[in-house]
Amino acid sequence: MENSKKIAGLLNIKIAQVNKVLELTAEGNTVPFIARYRKEMTGSLDEVQIKAIIDENETLTKLSERKTAVLTKIEELGKLSDSLRAQIEAAEKLSEVEDLYLPYKEKRRTKATIAKENGLFPLAQLIVKNAADVEQQAEKFVNETFDSAVKTLQGAVDILSEAISEDARLRSWLLGELRTNSFLTSTFKDGAIDEKQVFQMYYDFSEKISFMPNHRVLALNRGEKLGILSVKFENNEEKILRYFAARFAAQNNSYMLIAIKDAVKKKLIPAMERAVRAELTEKAELSAIEVFGENLKNLLLVAPLKGRVVMGFDPAYRTGAKLAIVDATGKLLKTTVIYPVKPANAEKIAQAKKDLAQLIREFGVNMIAIGNGTASRESESFVAEVLKENQFSDVYYVIVSESGASVYSASELARAEFPELTVEKRSAISIARRLQDPLAELVKIEPKAIGVGQYQHDVSEKKLTENLDFVVETVVNQVGVNVNTASPSLLSHVAGLNKTLAQNVVAYREENGALKTRAELKKVPRLGAKAFEQAAGFLRIPESKNFLDNTGVHPESYQVAEQLLAMTDLAELSGLDVPATAAQLDVGVETLTDIIADLQKPGRDLRDNFDAPMLRQDVLSASDLRVGQKLEGVVRNVVDFGAFVDIGVKHDGLVHISDLSKNFVKNPNDAVAVGQIVTVWVKTLDLQRDKINLTLVEPREK
Repeated sequence: MENSKKIAGLLNIKIAQVNKVLELTAEGNTVPFIARYRKEMTGSLDEVQIKAIIDENETLTKLSERKTAVLTKIEELGKLSDSLRAQIEAAEKLSEVEDLYLPYKEKRRTKATIAKENGLFPLAQLIVKNAADVEQQAEKFVNETFDSAVKTLQGAVDILSEAISEDARLRSWLLGELRTNSFLTSTFKDGAIDEKQVFQMYYDFSEKISFMPNHRVLALNRGEKLGILSVKFENNEEKILRYFAARFAAQNNSYMLIAIKDAVKKKLIPAMERAVRAELTEKAELSAIEVFGENLKNLLLVAPLKGRVVMGFDPAYRTGAKLAIVDATGKLLKTTVIYPVKPANAEKIAQAKKDLAQLIREFGVNMIAIGNGTASRESESFVAEVLKENQFSDVYYVIVSESGASVYSASELARAEFPELTVEKRSAISIARRLQDPLAELVKIEPKAIGVGQYQHDVSEKKLTENLDFVVETVVNQVGVNVNTASPSLLSHVAGLNKTLAQNVVAYREENGALKTRAELKKVPRLGAKAFEQAAGFLRIPESKNFLDNTGVHPESYQVAEQLLAMTDLAELSGLDVPATAAQLDVGVETLTDIIADLQKPGRDLRDNFDAPMLRQDVLSASDLRVGQKLEGVVRNVVDFGAFVDIGVKHDGLVHISDLSKNFVKNPNDAVAVGQIVTVWVKTLDLQRDKINLTLVEPREK
């Protein structure tokens, strides 16, 4: 109950909603199923809110378990006061609990523990009291280990230094001081090599920590990791030492000042610097993961090009371009290799033109998907020439991101599907299918291999994978899956299914033919009642005699849908009094609203609401660009500081966050999305450095 209250406050929702989500999750229900089919119970919470509840509950549970463990250990030592118990129980972060536990934690033998073992704690107390005769008193503590007054005083200072460094309140104050007032600086490391000067702006850099944006944190981390940058803190040590001296009234207490200086400079500042760097990194990583997740979602939702024969064109220089033609269903028709660009000689290039034109005619190719890797722009020019020379007015090409295509091509999945083909030819097939159905093809690739992020290789792999898997699962279930054509990869992301069940579904349809009804899913080996309940609503069967099997209506609501259709016909559904009808049918308003939407558009594809890929027939050269020129482009990537837009030249142009809108934009994803077709204007050009700056804000006429 305590967790629910905190989560409700944090997410600004009702406690009852939190409790219901946790209850449904405990019963084995998946996030997509709860979001889509249990709206009345949760108050129509979406997938993101439901996952946030589950994640926050897990975090709070871990915090609670750690508090219990810490309280038990301190109690066993006989040192648990009511005040300390209250502090630990009130702690809101694991780091706060650990700071409170620090003085009682078993630790390796330190100078301070040795001094305590030798009875120097009373001398340390005398120093705290600023005793006038402390040097004379120190003589009384001399022993074999500490064989002089000077050494006993040093031992007492070590005790005080350790105590100061373990004080939870002082650690908290210092952490706040560094967060608020310290600077992070970086310099170019002697002897380092930064060939492309990627980190040039950080060679002599300083910024206040409280103002530092996430992408700069990750850039500094990467530069430091590569050995190019030296990153340090710039703290106001004088202010910090003054605060500590005042805290212990030690302005005139020389030994206490030594203990404070030792604690602050050798222990506290290094520890708090590590804590601040960890905080900055965690915050920046979460932001980068969020950006990647949003970009991935938008990429997966790019509208499919249905009913087209597509040629996948995987460019290369020396080894030739690999071509793969697939029919409207993605079935492979032909693979071959041509040599369209240098270093191929003129004869080979001329033959490549003839071969490409012949393939387009022979197979009725409507669309050419050109991978955006090596030799992409030269291949684009080649394709554009062939289309123009042969007057293929109804054939277009699209530049397709080939991120991860090589990962898929070398995978077990690709080998199983096309065992006789080379890796490069499999890659061409993947490029073609990405254009036909981005979602179905991209789910075959590890999400992190799809290059639509920012510093994704520098963040926590576990967190990144969890987030991206959630994004894929959400999109797959929102779109829906044709159970008779989906690959095992796509099926495995359906709520309630896993890799084993997905393989079982494919094996069942291969053995028994296409599934004719959703109910037939129950015959799939090991697909039990719970899995059927979770998955059925997201699986589509276009061939079924019952058209409800090709909608998002869950089998548990078929009776309601049939009663509704008996009361009125499809044409009159839009004018229905939903609350009154819901009461009449004894069903929730949210459920009935979704049923009506599904009945009005059976087999609808959510992705049809999003931009389709941008089709081209001619190529644009960077030398053709002019400042102020108006162009159409496709958003390829969105990052913290703006968006990269493909305008049809070799390098994507950057729209800085300040040029995304006339109004202030805090998050670039609020203004643009990956896959979106946008109108841009060229703002500045630096073709020597391959830099093109664009703007989405129409320039005023001079």
